[in-house]
Amino acid sequence: MPIKKWIFQYSIALPVLFALFSSVQYIKGQTVSYSVTFGLTWAFISIAIFATRRAYNFKKNIDCQLCNDLDQRDAQQK
Repeated sequence: MPIKKWIFQYSIALPVLFALFSSVQYIKGQTVSYSVTFGLTWAFISIAIFATRRAYNFKKNIDCQLCNDLDQRDAQQK
């Protein structure tokens, strides 16, 4: 399993999702503490769902349509 690649991707996605969820709640008029809690909770839930599904697809050898669209040279370089 390409664990290192996934950890890198999710370490970028987690703060982005946190910022997105927190800022939306803050803009909606919630308190800062609620917005931070909401953002952390849903960022972790979202990452967990996507990581679990991605690992399941990898284990079952289910093709990724996005991966199939990439040029083979690009896929080999990564």
